[in-house]
Amino acid sequence: MSDAFAQVPGAVVDDDGLVHAGDPMREQRDLARGIAVAPLGDRTVLTVGGEDRLTWLDSLTSQALARLAPGESTELLVLDPHGHVEHAASVVDDGERTWLIVDKADAEGLRTWLVRMRFRLRVDPQDASTGFRVVGGTAAAVADLPAVAVWHDPWPVVSAGGWAYAPADPHPGGERDWSEAVVPVEAYADLAAAAAHGERAVAGRLAVDALRIAAWRPRVSREADGRTLPHEVDWLRTAVHLEKGCYRGQETVAKVHNLGHPPRRLIALQLDGSDAQLPGPGATVHAGDEVVGVVTSAARHYEEGPIALALVKRTTPVDAPLTVQTADGVVAAAQELIVPPDAGRTASIPRLPRLSRRR
Repeated sequence: MSDAFAQVPGAVVDDDGLVHAGDPMREQRDLARGIAVAPLGDRTVLTVGGEDRLTWLDSLTSQALARLAPGESTELLVLDPHGHVEHAASVVDDGERTWLIVDKADAEGLRTWLVRMRFRLRVDPQDASTGFRVVGGTAAAVADLPAVAVWHDPWPVVSAGGWAYAPADPHPGGERDWSEAVVPVEAYADLAAAAAHGERAVAGRLAVDALRIAAWRPRVSREADGRTLPHEVDWLRTAVHLEKGCYRGQETVAKVHNLGHPPRRLIALQLDGSDAQLPGPGATVHAGDEVVGVVTSAARHYEEGPIALALVKRTTPVDAPLTVQTADGVVAAAQELIVPPDAGRTASIPRLPRLSRRR
């Protein structure tokens, strides 16, 4: 089904599904306005059944899940013993099983780890990718899909037990309305057929990623490089509960938040030159002659032009002129502060008022 949308006029597809449907800029506008939906071929689905599923996931991950109500949306991180992000999942429970929407590249690693951690508990982790697909869009746009579960992205509202590092008010993600619906493969095929006949507007992965980057929203397959701490990308907002019980990596999470500062920090970049080639993940970020970090994600936004997220050294001055190395040469980049150099409990705000959500 990954190429089910290849029949859409103007579509470009790859192994992860629809890249774009002919006009990525228009697709961004249509997604933001709720006119289009996006088949997310780079996302997949795991499920966890069994009576102990929520308390079990609570004990293993960064999020408080033991009392997760049916239909409530949240997200979790799996950390290594040193607090580095290994896996991430969007989470919604239907009262009988927990649905985990994950990056496809991360799915097998997470499933394997969950299976190893079952012990004798009443839990049943399963790969549900053969029967279900993921479709994204505004809450209204996905509402008419025959979904078995719908996850509403909590970003950037600070969840219970979370903490905000980004000082921006309003946050650029405050108006982002994003949901992901889990649909049967038959419904996914029907959506592709409707799009091919011009009966349903769809958007590709380029449009989805541009809106995500503009909202400063981290993603495990992009912003987690094996040594990323949740603090570095402002993920304490929605994926970490600082007051829950023990889990792997908790000691580092608490120590960095309460007593120190993360060694790196996520920044947003406004890239100079609309015609320049976008930097790929791993492109080096320079302050003068010094390499201070790397690009994690980049896109062309329909309003902001070329933009990127990058992880840089904590000590990089917030007003330093930066450049990025691309295939076309060096591109000037103006940085926007996401995680401040002094991020930690004493230098950031614990709660923000609930931000408006565009519907």
